[in-house]
Amino acid sequence: MYFIYEFLAIVLLIFSPIIFLFRIISGKEDPKRFIEKFGIYSEKSTYKKTLWFHGASVGEILSIIPIVKELEKSSKVKKILITSSTTSSAEVFSKYKFKKTIHKYYPIDINYFSKKFIKHWKPKLAIFVESEIWPNMFRNLYFNQIPIVLLNARITKKSFYNWKKFSSFSKNIFNKISLALPQNFETFKYLKILGVKNIKIVGNLKYFGEKKSQKLNLALKNKFKNREIWCAASTHKNEEMFIGKVHKKMKLSKKNLLTIIIPRHINRSSSIIDELNNIGLKTVTHSSSKKITNNTDIYLVDTYGEASKFYKICNVSFLGGSLISHGGQNPLEPARLGNYILHGPNISNFREVYKVLGNLKISSKVDSVFEMQKIVKKKISYKQSKFLSQKLNLIGKKIFLKNLSEIKKYI
Repeated sequence: MYFIYEFLAIVLLIFSPIIFLFRIISGKEDPKRFIEKFGIYSEKSTYKKTLWFHGASVGEILSIIPIVKELEKSSKVKKILITSSTTSSAEVFSKYKFKKTIHKYYPIDINYFSKKFIKHWKPKLAIFVESEIWPNMFRNLYFNQIPIVLLNARITKKSFYNWKKFSSFSKNIFNKISLALPQNFETFKYLKILGVKNIKIVGNLKYFGEKKSQKLNLALKNKFKNREIWCAASTHKNEEMFIGKVHKKMKLSKKNLLTIIIPRHINRSSSIIDELNNIGLKTVTHSSSKKITNNTDIYLVDTYGEASKFYKICNVSFLGGSLISHGGQNPLEPARLGNYILHGPNISNFREVYKVLGNLKISSKVDSVFEMQKIVKKKISYKQSKFLSQKLNLIGKKIFLKNLSEIKKYI
């Protein structure tokens, strides 16, 4: 099966010049750094005990930032390498000022590139975040006796059944994982069936978040001081139009309403503006720094890594990916920062998290424009109690420390 996997990867490699050209033109690849995906680097690695973290994109990278910051304080840690696959995650990483940590793009999972990557960076420990399972890389790490940790592991029902179709191949991959730290019981069950031997449930790492400066948030708060605001975050295609209709419905009774939309993928910003414009809504983008006027309906956040600033000045947030068949996006950050959470019916990615929020009575499911506008109107002045905020942060702190403790055992 490895042969078939490698063969398909090589076929993809043959067409990669066309694929990469298209992705560079569409802004999905960095024209200066895409060669890193072929194992070509501008500098040599002088460290033999590099700690290596890999996360697919923005969400995964943000979830490990607190752990990376803590590990940078350790005298045992000389170098930390973070890899990811998207330009947006690289952009988010660039906003942090690390002393020991660098970012590179993850190599194409072909046997040659995997070996080349390991030989160049010489990792002491490889930590893969959530659902990043790469057959060739896992095999070569295992052959080089480099421990593999699956941090905040998440296996969905769909991906589990996909892996099960190739049972022997899957077990040959998953049994190479030294330690898996699943974020929920469903993943624990799936990992066990797939052949992981060492599994410890320590909770969802995304319960924990950094405490950041309030200065910029105060500036934003002043920007919206004459408006009633709420937030729709991590939205996907078709969800922005739904939110636009909610805004129009609410504005009939709330003339000073302004809706903040933070799309999951900011490269869709132009099409979102066009869609909203077609239903008569005026949009101002965050990157433009234009003033908000009385006619502004939507404030579109077209930059990465700034969602927390908006959660801090809002009282209610809708989390996207839940009105479509995506499985929902992570609601923990806005909940920790005092927001009442709204979500659609499709929340399979965070079912256990939403159960906790539901039990705390700080979230609601919505199925229609009428239902959402009704709850937003009711909760737009919502004030989360200090008890609930402290409880969520306490849960997060405990989970963070457990994850950190398990990683330190390998250092």
